[in-house]
Amino acid sequence: MAGLLERLQIYENSYRKLMEELAGSEISSNPSKIKEYGKKISELEWIVSASKKYREVLSSVQEIKEMLKTEKDEEMIKFLKEELDKNTKEKQNLEKKIKIFLVPKDSNDKKNVIVEIRAGAGGDEAALFAEDLYKLYSRYAESKNWKHRVLSSNSLGIGGFKEIIFEIDGNGVYGIMKYESGVHRVQRVPATESQGRIHTSTATVAVLPEAEEIEMNVEPSDLRVDVFRSSGPGGQSVNTTDSAVRITHIPTGMVVSCQDEKSQLQNKERALKILRARLKEIKERKQMDEQAKNRRMQIGSGDRSERIRTYNFPQGRVTDHRINLTLYKLDEIMEGNLEKLSKALKNVDEEKKIEKIGA
Repeated sequence: MAGLLERLQIYENSYRKLMEELAGSEISSNPSKIKEYGKKISELEWIVSASKKYREVLSSVQEIKEMLKTEKDEEMIKFLKEELDKNTKEKQNLEKKIKIFLVPKDSNDKKNVIVEIRAGAGGDEAALFAEDLYKLYSRYAESKNWKHRVLSSNSLGIGGFKEIIFEIDGNGVYGIMKYESGVHRVQRVPATESQGRIHTSTATVAVLPEAEEIEMNVEPSDLRVDVFRSSGPGGQSVNTTDSAVRITHIPTGMVVSCQDEKSQLQNKERALKILRARLKEIKERKQMDEQAKNRRMQIGSGDRSERIRTYNFPQGRVTDHRINLTLYKLDEIMEGNLEKLSKALKNVDEEKKIEKIGA
């Protein structure tokens, strides 16, 4: 309790200091500073308001407890107990909301994302499953009014993708989509299976926060850029010009190829966007590995080797193994209705982080 109040006091002090500085002549005469301070104050307003309410509720709880010690009237005792119960519940709700606010924020949560889906074990069926996952995320993005666009793809003649990379732009995309990173497993009877046997296949999903140039400055001298003729389906001139681009990041050996656009410049821009996101992930993963103990306690670790979910078609169920949640709503989920899974994952992740904060 005391620890929580002390943390709240720090926010209240910061808020008061900002308000005092904003009223000073040095800040009030500087439009850019006014905007900067206004943003900081706006971010603190909720926690300051919640802190005030929390202290009021704590005071009410204490007063009611004191009154119950001496009260003799049965009706009054009943009334006080009801008030105590109501205030105690409000106190608990406020504590939970405040602790969620106090959880260290992931600076990437508000960013757009680049999603990479690759077929894993299972041959053609794995590629078809990779396509199903792409459709799932596309529909989910549409339901959230997010924009999505394919950056690169490697499709099979029978349908499906060996690999597909696409971006999703919207409000707080990474904070929701980051829980999708990992190995997804499907259990179903493939269309090509004449015996009706259930096959198990996998696809790997990597969700990367988009990296701006200012965040990941890639030196031109560190890049080798090769151009070649596109080989897949595309526009009228896709196979007649050297529009495809392959970029090799020499220090890491990382290679990114893009050929979906007719323009060499567009393919280069897309390849650089993917490269920056991957380099950002490597940099942040190194930082996270230094705190491996803390990372293992979190759900959104983004570990690509972790089997996170199974889609069982014969039983119509989806199971998320990280939180032991099974939903018998496979059809809805494959149509892009990820909301229940996303909220459940976010809630468990927040609970784990709240436990680390303590009271």
